[in-house]
Amino acid sequence: MNSLVMGLQKELGITPVVASFGPTTYSKMAALGDIGFGWDKNRNIVAILQFAMWCKGYWAVEPKSEGWFTGVTRDAVSKLRGDMGIGGAGVINAKVAKALLNMDAYVVVAGGSDGIRTVQQWLNSRYWAKDAYNIGPCDGIYSRDVQKSLMIALQYELGIAAPNGSFGPATQAGLRSHTLSEGASGVFVQLFSAACLFNSPTFDAIGDPVVTTWRSTFDSKLGDWVSVFQKFNKLTDNRTGDYATWAQLLVSMGDPDRKATASDTRFEITASRAKWLFDNGYRFVGRYIFDPPGSTLDKEIKPGELDTIFRAGLKVFPIYQDNARKVSDFSYTTGYQHGLNAQKCADGYGFNRGTTIYFAVDYDATSEEIASAIVPYFQGVQAALASQGKKYTHGVYGSRNVCSTVSDKTFARFSFVSGMSWGFSGNLGFPIPRNWAFNQIKEFKVTNGTDSFDLDNDVASGLDAGVSSVNQTGGPADGFIAYVQKLYDLAGQYGATGQKQSQLVMEYIRHSAYGNKDTANKLGWWYLIGGYDGGFVDFCNSKGMSITQFFTDPFTGYQLGSEHMMATANAHLLTAQPDNKKSANGGDVGGWAGDLMTFWADWRNSEQQYADPLAFAHARLGVPGVSSSFGFNDLIEDADGYLLAQAVRGGRNIVDAMKAHYNGGGGLRRFNNYFTGRWGNATDCKTSAHNALTALDGTLSVAQAYLIGYAGAAFPADYQNLPGGFDKLQRFEQGFVDALLARMGMETSSVATLRANHSNYLKAARARSAR
Repeated sequence: MNSLVMGLQKELGITPVVASFGPTTYSKMAALGDIGFGWDKNRNIVAILQFAMWCKGYWAVEPKSEGWFTGVTRDAVSKLRGDMGIGGAGVINAKVAKALLNMDAYVVVAGGSDGIRTVQQWLNSRYWAKDAYNIGPCDGIYSRDVQKSLMIALQYELGIAAPNGSFGPATQAGLRSHTLSEGASGVFVQLFSAACLFNSPTFDAIGDPVVTTWRSTFDSKLGDWVSVFQKFNKLTDNRTGDYATWAQLLVSMGDPDRKATASDTRFEITASRAKWLFDNGYRFVGRYIFDPPGSTLDKEIKPGELDTIFRAGLKVFPIYQDNARKVSDFSYTTGYQHGLNAQKCADGYGFNRGTTIYFAVDYDATSEEIASAIVPYFQGVQAALASQGKKYTHGVYGSRNVCSTVSDKTFARFSFVSGMSWGFSGNLGFPIPRNWAFNQIKEFKVTNGTDSFDLDNDVASGLDAGVSSVNQTGGPADGFIAYVQKLYDLAGQYGATGQKQSQLVMEYIRHSAYGNKDTANKLGWWYLIGGYDGGFVDFCNSKGMSITQFFTDPFTGYQLGSEHMMATANAHLLTAQPDNKKSANGGDVGGWAGDLMTFWADWRNSEQQYADPLAFAHARLGVPGVSSSFGFNDLIEDADGYLLAQAVRGGRNIVDAMKAHYNGGGGLRRFNNYFTGRWGNATDCKTSAHNALTALDGTLSVAQAYLIGYAGAAFPADYQNLPGGFDKLQRFEQGFVDALLARMGMETSSVATLRANHSNYLKAARARSAR
């Protein structure tokens, strides 16, 4: 197409020629008038147009007749104009030629929809002859060009003198006077519902997609969709097309002047600044945990600053940025290094287990750059954080396209959207990510007495609760059991009985970390271990409950992650263990099998250091005191989750099961009980590990794609077919068996020591039991 454009310029007498159909090319083409049947003033121009038609898939020239505008050419142009939505005779003018000589398609392409194509054709048919409007694609894809076409169309209907597609003051003023509600009809409803369709699906309270269609009347079904959209984007739920809703549909920042409760800044938050933030309604502030060498911005958190923030009643969300302003700053290796450094920095500040760190993509990355560099970078980040014990999870800061793609491909927990950069190509033509936690909408200067500093306004969705303390250690098991008792009682108030009460407790504790739902790809924990009851989550939250993320194991002193443990318990509760203990199933994915898949990716990322996977497993799988993607605490959580689930399946409630395990001494033989109950012998254990890693069916295949496929490592099923691959896979599986046997032996030999170390605890537990 670029060559054809330059050839056309040559024929039009333009020098120098460039690969762009610009104003000069347009004006000279317009001077030729309509080019149609029998036009022979310049056969080379006709040939160029015919070959452009060919490139777009239209048969516009008979053999050996190129350069003659024949009946075949006329019919092809008529078909093209029909696909564009503009209709009319089979002639080409300057505007049609400009649309012809680009890379747009006018038929539905892969990933497109007929519904969006219908709107594209309607926009073209109504506005194509207007000066500021260019014929847009009709490919069924919501894109930057489609968004700009919609904006220009809207500006024409608002009566703006010189439409330019920008969300400027005149457009904003016009929209403020065009609120739409149920019963309205006409062109503004058509434009509004088109914007709704382009932003569809939106997501309801439990993450299910809600779609809409294009229409000319604002009916109750459109009102229903608008209500869900408003709730999802934290707008006032009034079911109308008010200014805030128009803005949120049209630009990534939405209404930049709406109230925001979150912020981020490179400036230190002093006591006076913290007070100003709280007094002005802010409850979150994003701060940087690293400033790269040579930086002059001085943006890293200062000593004592976190305490200042917390004392003022504010929460923090940590941001990691090391350059990140061009595509060459991103690669898998760089991401791995940054992940390790972020872990070190976050540890240094004392951030608690489970904190999400937002890694920045601070430029307008194209889809090609996202695929080739940004996604591998985040796979490196993901692998590095996993290798250090999965203490922290990764989030992503960037455009809507960056956030959505990185989240889909690497399962970033939350997105921090750079919405105020609404002109980014990655923000135009892309809906807000379903996992958005913060949306950056406006930068301004705060004046606080004699002090001033720059601040970004961020809308908070509530997904990320932020950090309100650091250096936190989990409380004793007694406190956690009391917490579980409260949740269990709430489940009863909610109307649940029997085993369902215990199941709801598990769902609530794990829903945030192990509840993500990737509807498009059928991936995420929702599809691996089941969904959760969003109504119960809302009910508990309304009663002041929140997730207690960890507690202290009374037998080892380790900090146990409640979310992972309850995800394991939930999975085993919903799916009985296989009758054939050599097999593996969806219940195992929530525990040991999922962790083993992650550990496989960890080994592949460390293969240069550990050529032998058995040595890698001996050094890092379930070894006390060693940070790993399958660490000692993970193994404890897998064992305890399994044992708690079996107790509940046997008729106990979750509270009594926990009391028996942690107060009654059941945890003293957790590994022996776990191994005996799930496998019984080393041979079956190794075989089940092999099946978990290589079986290509049902949940296991989904889990492999989720936990291995996006971590930058080959599937074990593929790897075993490489020279030496099967033997290495066997040694990897043996390492899993050895880790369990080693922990069982440690447990057996140290029961007396454990009892001595916890004698006071056990005496108190017996006293409580006697009472």
